[in-house]
Amino acid sequence: MIRINQLKLPINHTDIDLRNKISKELKLNKHAEFSYKIVKKSIDARKKPHIFYVYAVNVTVNNEESVLKKIKTNSIMAIKEKKYKIPDFGESLLKQAPIVVGAGPAGLFCAYLLTEAGFKPHVLERGKKVEDRQQDVERFWETGVLNPNSNVQFGEGGAGTFSDGKLNTAVKDKTGRNTLVLETFVRFGAPSKILYEAKPHIGTDVLSKVIANMRNYLEEKGALFEFNSTVTDFIIEGDKITGVEVNNEKIYNSDVVVLALGHSARDTFTKLESLRIPMEAKNFAVGFRVEHPQQMINEVMYGKEMADANILPASPYKVTSNFPNGRGVYSFCMCPGGYVVNSSSEENRLVVNGMSYSHRAGQNANSAIIVSVTPNDFGFDGPLAGMKFQRKLEEANYQLGGGKIPQQLFGDYEKNILTTNYGDFDSQTKGMTTFANLRGLMSDEMEDSFIKGMHHFSNLIDGYDRYDAILSGMETRTSSPIRILRDKSLESEIKGIYPCGEGAGYAGGITSAAMDGLKVAEAVISKYKPL
Repeated sequence: MIRINQLKLPINHTDIDLRNKISKELKLNKHAEFSYKIVKKSIDARKKPHIFYVYAVNVTVNNEESVLKKIKTNSIMAIKEKKYKIPDFGESLLKQAPIVVGAGPAGLFCAYLLTEAGFKPHVLERGKKVEDRQQDVERFWETGVLNPNSNVQFGEGGAGTFSDGKLNTAVKDKTGRNTLVLETFVRFGAPSKILYEAKPHIGTDVLSKVIANMRNYLEEKGALFEFNSTVTDFIIEGDKITGVEVNNEKIYNSDVVVLALGHSARDTFTKLESLRIPMEAKNFAVGFRVEHPQQMINEVMYGKEMADANILPASPYKVTSNFPNGRGVYSFCMCPGGYVVNSSSEENRLVVNGMSYSHRAGQNANSAIIVSVTPNDFGFDGPLAGMKFQRKLEEANYQLGGGKIPQQLFGDYEKNILTTNYGDFDSQTKGMTTFANLRGLMSDEMEDSFIKGMHHFSNLIDGYDRYDAILSGMETRTSSPIRILRDKSLESEIKGIYPCGEGAGYAGGITSAAMDGLKVAEAVISKYKPL
C-alpha cells in the first residue's frame, strides 16, 4: 500500500479532481486502475483567501514497487496498515462477570472489547440510559430542577454526551486503538468522515444515538446494563476486591472491577479514600466559558471573503500562553457554533461546559479559557484536596448567580464592574442566566493571568479581547482532580480493581477515555479467560 501525504486541492474540488491528483502524483498512465482511502483531511488557511483542503490517502495499485521507483519525494512512501488485534486469553478462569462501574466512553469501550472477547460484563451506571437522561437534562435547563444522578455529568455516555462530541486526541496510536474507537463509532451510526477528519466531531445529537445503538448491541451479545445503580461500597478481602455494593443494598461478586467513574463521581472518590485505595491529587485548570460571534472567528481564520461565502465549516481555534508566574492560560474544549451549558451535578453547586450539535450551526463560538492550578492553590490536604477546591468554587459560583449561570462582559470583568446588558451579540446558552460580577471567584494572581491571557490571545485572533466577549462562570471540571494509582498491569494495589479513563486520571476526552477503556479490557483479557 502506498501513502501519499500533503495532497493539496482547492476548496471546491470534486472527487474526480482528487482521483486525478492521486494519479498524477504517482505518475500513473490514464488507464491504470487503483483504489484509495482518505486517512486524513484538513484545512490549510495560511494563505487566505486562497484556502485548500489537504489530504493524506492510502492507495492500492498493481505493481506497487515499480510505481514507487518512479517517485522521488518524501511525501509518498510504502506503508503497512495497522490492524487492531484482541489479545489472547490469560490462564486464570474468571468465574463471575467482570464489573464495569460507569457507562461513559471508558466504561462503554471496556465493556465493548470484553464482550467481543467472549466475556459478559456487568455494567453499573448511576444515571439513566441516554434516552431518559436527555429528558432530565432538558428539564433541568428549562426549570433549574436538578436530578443529582441524571444530568449532564451522570448517565449513559458520560459527560462527553453533552459536549461537542470532539474525537481528536493527542494520544499516539501505536496499537490501533484510536482507529478502533472511530470505526466503532461509525459502526453504530456516526458519519464515516470522522475516520479521516483532522479534528473529527459527532455532536451531542448524533453521539446520543450512537451510544444507544452500542448498548443495544452489547446487550444482544450478553452484556448486562443496570442503570440507576450507584456503587456505594467495595467488598475487599485482604488485598483483593471480591465485589461491590449497589444502592446500599445489593451485592454483586466479581474478582474484576473496572472503575470507569468519570471526573464527577465525588462520593465514590470519598468512599475510595476511606477504604485507603491509593490515590493522589493531580493538577488541573479552572476558568470561564468565553463566547464570541462565530462569524468573527470564521473571518479571522478563513478571511472575510471565504467566511461570507459560507462554504466552510464553523472554524475551531486553539490558543495558549504561559506567564512568568508559572501560570498556563489556554483554551479548552472549544465549541464552534455551540452553546454554553449548565453542567451541574450537585445541589447548590454550579459548573458550566460547552456543547455543539452535529451541524455546529449556532451563532456563537465558545471555549473554556482556563488557568492552571496546582497544590499551591488547593492545598496539600490529601488526595481529595483538588476536589474540595472545585466544590468551593462551584458553591461560590452557584451563590453568585442564585442558581443561574452568572455572566459578565470581559471589559466589565477587567474593570471589576457589574454587567447590565449584552453588547453586539447575545449569549447562546442551555440553562438560565443572570448578570453578576465574576471577580473574586479566582485568586488575584489567577485573575491577573486570565486577563493577560485574553489580551495575548487577541494577538493571535484579532478582537479576542473585545469588550463584549461574554464570560460564563465557572468551568471547573476540565479534568479529574485525582488519580487512582495503578501498576504496570493496570491494577490498583488492591488486586482486581482496574482504575480507568478520565475520572481515574488517565484520559482527557472522549477518545482518549475510550482508548484507555480498551487498554484496561486488554489487561483483563490477557490475565483471564471467560467462563
